[in-house]
Amino acid sequence: MLPELLQGTDAGGLLIIQDYAAYSGRHLLKSFISAALNREETVHVIGFEVSEEELTGGLKGSSSQRLHFHDAFTDPLGWTDHPSFTVHQFNLEEVTHLVKQTSQPKAPTLVIDSLSWILRHVSPATVCKTLQQLKKGGAVRAVIGLLHTDMHQRGTVGSLCHLATSVITVAPGMKGDEAVAKITKRSKSGKVMQDEEIFNIREDLTVIVQSKASHTGPKQPDLEEQETDPTANLTFNLRLSNTEREAKEKLALPFVFSKEKKTALLHSGPGSGRILYEPDANDDFDQEDPDDDLDV
Repeated sequence: MLPELLQGTDAGGLLIIQDYAAYSGRHLLKSFISAALNREETVHVIGFEVSEEELTGGLKGSSSQRLHFHDAFTDPLGWTDHPSFTVHQFNLEEVTHLVKQTSQPKAPTLVIDSLSWILRHVSPATVCKTLQQLKKGGAVRAVIGLLHTDMHQRGTVGSLCHLATSVITVAPGMKGDEAVAKITKRSKSGKVMQDEEIFNIREDLTVIVQSKASHTGPKQPDLEEQETDPTANLTFNLRLSNTEREAKEKLALPFVFSKEKKTALLHSGPGSGRILYEPDANDDFDQEDPDDDLDV
């Protein structure tokens, strides 16, 4: 599935590359930039975390002419008089104006390095709103963003991933040059596809998928798997020992019919349910008028 995504993100798509402190996703981000340039697409990069020289290192010189780097690394907060791009300019109007400064025949691909830097200074709701507007606005063909998952709360990461059409979570592999990519892709029909692949990245930024990932090696735990045990730090024990469990199972609860009692009630023996009455000598019973005692 990773080669399929490298061939091009669907128009109006949002691809998020999630990484952790154990493995950086920027190298894979550069592979997506290189793949887009090789398809002769125009790419705009808003760079907050690394300089233009570091990000463009390894890209081919001819294709890099279609790469436009907007420097948000030098002055991301606008402390100087004439900043190139600041974190507070991350909105639909400013980004649209930014990408339209250069003439291109088709809508370009927007790369954000990284979303985590923006989320440190702008509320998650505002970031999600801007990304949704960019997806549907038509100013850019697709959006690719890098997200450092372990820097944010689970709800923030979940909101961004819910908004994305594709999510790639990278983690270190068994060998030094290998990495594991856990991919989630949502189609326009709503179908969700998931896959795990082992890959490595060559010096020319080509991604080589080696095999499907096995679950025997170390992998970064999912956010859903990092649940804490609510009974871990209690001052009393909520669990039963084997002896206590056996005693609980043998206990006869009140007002609960046993199997023998149910059988006796449902299958009565001979003579059960009959009323035996012997007339008394003092009974006043008139055969001619049996309802005489009802007269008032």
